[in-house]
Amino acid sequence: MQQRWPSRIWIVRHGESAGNVARNAAHGAGLSRIEIAERDVDVALSSRGEQQALALGRWFAAMPSGERPEVVLTSPYRRAQGTAALIRRAGGLADGAGEPIIDERLREKELGILDRLTHAGVAELHPDQAEMRARLGKFYHRPPSGESWCDVILRLRSALDTVSLHHGGQRVLVVAHQVVVLCLRYLLETMTEAEILGIDAQAEVANCSVTEYAFTPREGTTGGLSLVRYNFVAPVARGGAPVTVEPDAEAAVR
Repeated sequence: MQQRWPSRIWIVRHGESAGNVARNAAHGAGLSRIEIAERDVDVALSSRGEQQALALGRWFAAMPSGERPEVVLTSPYRRAQGTAALIRRAGGLADGAGEPIIDERLREKELGILDRLTHAGVAELHPDQAEMRARLGKFYHRPPSGESWCDVILRLRSALDTVSLHHGGQRVLVVAHQVVVLCLRYLLETMTEAEILGIDAQAEVANCSVTEYAFTPREGTTGGLSLVRYNFVAPVARGGAPVTVEPDAEAAVR
């Protein structure tokens, strides 16, 4: 029976970005808005984020070539592409690995009119949305011009179909964003809303943390992916880079 899943898949949140830093500054100052000049898609890694990505790349590089990622899929956002590029620069990919494949379905959750607002900013400027989100919960609440978690999950279902169609049996690295990491867990482990939100409530997904799955054959089926580790930060810490867990700038109300 043909194996439709990758033999191994690593899902990595991008390194710390300038947006993460700006979000922390806005919350610390009690501001309503997070001040960033660029579009969210153009926000770059911070210097700490670059250190994190290189440390993770060295962790992959310590593996034999035949165990490292051979396919890289990345969000189109600059901070995700930058993370993938630094992992490659550190020797973290298998010999002969191709260029990263940019897939817009891996982009961060879009917040629409709530973009760049802190919790205080949403309550001040859009109290109706704050009330609706409290009533519906983050899984189903869709801000005007934005997305709910369900919307993200819908596009990720399609992305996983592409992975299974084109990358069965391969070792795949996905570089994306916090909500994407969580929503992929929801899909790959067939979770409920309560289960994934419970995991989300326990801790933020750390920058350059690794969520890893391995292929497991299952009798009478095409097999599946089993969780090996989640939110694994040892590669960053052992590599001498700081471990950071800030939500993205646009994700203050994610």
